[in-house]
Amino acid sequence: MTIQGRRERERAERERLIVTAARDLAEAEGWDAVTTRRLAAEIEYSQPVLYSHFKGKDAIMAAVAVRGCEELTAELRAAAAAAGGTRETLAAVGRAYTAFARRRPALYDAMFTHRVDLPFATPEAPAALQEAFGELLKAVEPTAAQGEDPRLLTETYWAGLHGLVTLMRSGRLPEGAHEHRLALLISHFVPHNTADRTADRTTD
Repeated sequence: MTIQGRRERERAERERLIVTAARDLAEAEGWDAVTTRRLAAEIEYSQPVLYSHFKGKDAIMAAVAVRGCEELTAELRAAAAAAGGTRETLAAVGRAYTAFARRRPALYDAMFTHRVDLPFATPEAPAALQEAFGELLKAVEPTAAQGEDPRLLTETYWAGLHGLVTLMRSGRLPEGAHEHRLALLISHFVPHNTADRTADRTTD
């Protein structure tokens, strides 16, 4: 390996370490505890070294959000692959999304709650963000009626999932009825008496 190649690998490893430390600290103590001074102490690098990788906390949170979207994409994809049919796929993806958000609240906040310096819902959005939305889109698109915009329908479904997670975490909704609420949400996208549209399109 060339000297340049080794330096690039070492830089990437330092960035991975910083992002991981920020995530772990946020999950343990909340994002208010994540400061550049604290991170520098956690990873045993000087603050100037940390600033050579990220401009500050906002940039670190943005990097955490991108990594989180990569993980969410993988979980949504696995859930969809294990399901069969339109309704089952939509339900599996919904369960995977809400489980991810409930399991990693600080990571989820960096991705979808706190303001971070990332473009959303634009062609300039990082690939990881687009791929995560794409997994939701693939699950929702078969439920779209003729004339409906699948992307807007997906945004609406996503908003429903996000609302359930956020309201439960804030104590506005009791946890015990989560599965029932999720089933109601799915039913409004794919009623029980609706034929599987994925199968219908396959046989057209």
